[in-house]
Amino acid sequence: MSNLINISEAASLALHGLVVIAKSQPSRINVKVLAEKLNASQTHMAKVFQKLGKANLVRSLRGPAGGFELNKQAGDITFLEIYEIIDGEIILGDCPLGKNHCVFKSCIFDNELTRISTEIYEAFSKIKLSDF
Repeated sequence: MSNLINISEAASLALHGLVVIAKSQPSRINVKVLAEKLNASQTHMAKVFQKLGKANLVRSLRGPAGGFELNKQAGDITFLEIYEIIDGEIILGDCPLGKNHCVFKSCIFDNELTRISTEIYEAFSKIKLSDF
C-alpha cells in the first residue's frame, strides 16, 4: 500500500537517529547501535550521518567511547533543518507539482496541495529534537 505523503528513507533515518542521540545525551551513539535501534542498514546510516556531520549538526569522536553527539542544543535543531540537510532546500511555490503553467484555468486541487505543503513546512519548522 502506498502512502500519500512520503519522506525519503535517508530523511527518516536522520530524523529518528537524531532523536535517539538527543535522548541519550551526554552519551555518544555509534552508527552500529543507531542502525540496530532503527532496524536500518549500517552503511546507509553512516552515509546519512556523514552528511549531517558535514553540515555541522553532529560531530563524531573515534575510539571505544566514540560515536555521534549533537553539535548544537536539541532545542535549536528543527525537523525542517534536518530534512533540508538530507533532501535539499524546500521551496514552496504556487504549484506543488512544480509546473510553471497549468493546462487548466484554475488548479484542479483548488490550491489545497499548496496549503497542505505549507502546513507541513510550518510544522517541521516548529518541531524540535528537544520535543522528544
